[in-house]
Amino acid sequence: SPCVFSTAAQQRSTGDECGPEDPRDEPKHPLSDCALEHKAIKLEEQVRDLTERYRKALADSENVRRRTQKFVEDAKLFGIQSFCRDLVEVADILEKTAESAAEEAEPSNPNPTLKKICEGLSLIEAKLQSVFAKHGLQKMNPVGGKYDPYDHEIVCHVPAEGMQPGTIALVTQDGYKLHGRTIRHALVGVAVESQE
Repeated sequence: SPCVFSTAAQQRSTGDECGPEDPRDEPKHPLSDCALEHKAIKLEEQVRDLTERYRKALADSENVRRRTQKFVEDAKLFGIQSFCRDLVEVADILEKTAESAAEEAEPSNPNPTLKKICEGLSLIEAKLQSVFAKHGLQKMNPVGGKYDPYDHEIVCHVPAEGMQPGTIALVTQDGYKLHGRTIRHALVGVAVESQE
């Protein structure tokens, strides 16, 4: 009967569901269960891989941040290093001038001007050393200590009279450290056993 045929055609064209008896209209899965499990395992591996990469990238960026922060802090602390090297030479000249003026201003010399100059030079020297300390610049005092190639430079050897060999017996030029970093080596004489 044509009426029944048209009804079935209408149902198919309007998208009404046919009964479960029609096997052609059941939805087909493009992937089987095994393929879905395999795909899920692959996706989990990708998630783990990406998570691990993310953690490594995060750790790397944290290390870079720390290194950069340390670099900035060091730049703040040691940015004045070359200035300090130049200033220490001025301190050496001032110290030698103060010493020679003190020798000239002996008690036998009644010159009051020379005495005032000596006092002024010693005050300037003390102030300069306090400014050095304020900014982390310290003079080394190695006499009697062990020789350290990172802090000292040997300029001569002296006989070890009452000193243990290898210790520093004299200093010909003071060394300085800026926040614990040597900016000028001390020129020293090291005690050695005298050979007869």
